[in-house]
Amino acid sequence: MRPVVIVDYDPSWPAQFAAESDALMALLGDRVDAIHHIGSTAVPGLAAKPKIDMDTVLRDDGLVPEAIERIRETGNYDYHGDPYGDRRWTFTRGHARGIRLYLCGPGNDAHLKRILFRDWLRAHPDDAAAYEALKRRLAMEAKGDWDFYTGGKADFVARILESATAPDWPGNRVSIRSTRHPAKETSR
Repeated sequence: MRPVVIVDYDPSWPAQFAAESDALMALLGDRVDAIHHIGSTAVPGLAAKPKIDMDTVLRDDGLVPEAIERIRETGNYDYHGDPYGDRRWTFTRGHARGIRLYLCGPGNDAHLKRILFRDWLRAHPDDAAAYEALKRRLAMEAKGDWDFYTGGKADFVARILESATAPDWPGNRVSIRSTRHPAKETSR
């Protein structure tokens, strides 16, 4: 089993996201509604697995099959299908370091939750620090058991999502479903 490796924040992660985003825009063009830098590498200062997570949101669900084929034809990614059954098709490049690309249609619930989680951690440094401590502890205890590592974060993630969807938090973007995003998001 591959060990779970958590590294200190790398200030080059936003630039890596931007370069990959540019390449995807060149490949997929106007099929793309937005490309989001998600996951821990998208939270400044947060330690993470050294893999850039990206959600590429297409303008319409009907564009997904063509986008999958275009990405597969590049030979730059390994294709994993929709492993979670949440209508997000997964591609990866690199093992220890690299890219994890999720492709989905507009309004995808899993994507929206990831945006809320990311934005909450960006706005709440104490929660980001607690999440980092949890990830580091779980990575040491997991001994390569990725299910243990991922499952160990579930309660924390659920608590943050509950807070992030509260009507009184100004960052709550539940209405994101009806909001059109620019075709390329910067990592902020």
